[in-house]
Amino acid sequence: MSKVAVVYWSGTGNTETMANAVAEGAKEAGAEVDVLAANDFNSGKVAEYDGIAFGCPAMGAENLEESEFEPMFTDVEGSLSGKKIALFGSYGWGSGEWMADWEERSKAAGAVLATDSVICQEAPDDDAVENCKKLGAALA
Repeated sequence: MSKVAVVYWSGTGNTETMANAVAEGAKEAGAEVDVLAANDFNSGKVAEYDGIAFGCPAMGAENLEESEFEPMFTDVEGSLSGKKIALFGSYGWGSGEWMADWEERSKAAGAVLATDSVICQEAPDDDAVENCKKLGAALA
């Protein structure tokens, strides 16, 4: 059985809804899953998991949330080489460029993207929730 962490930050609840769907998909695929807020995760925990799903909405000028998520991700970045990860999040404006930037940053750190990232505008609809479940299953 694989062990998966779903690590996220959510301001409005949209990314939290996505995180719960990711966790559900991973559990349905047979993984043991821990759902953690960004401030409950750090580089020391990376090795405990076979795969990690990171979720964060776009903030400001299409950036990761800066007070909790960005410092956590900066901390774990150096531990992601060879690690299977997946990315998800919501946005309210723009084109979703923050996700493309985040994917490139993760690849540069040596992370292995297990599947296509999932993004949605505003609250996740049924398709986005289903895609989050598939993301979780791919990570498991």
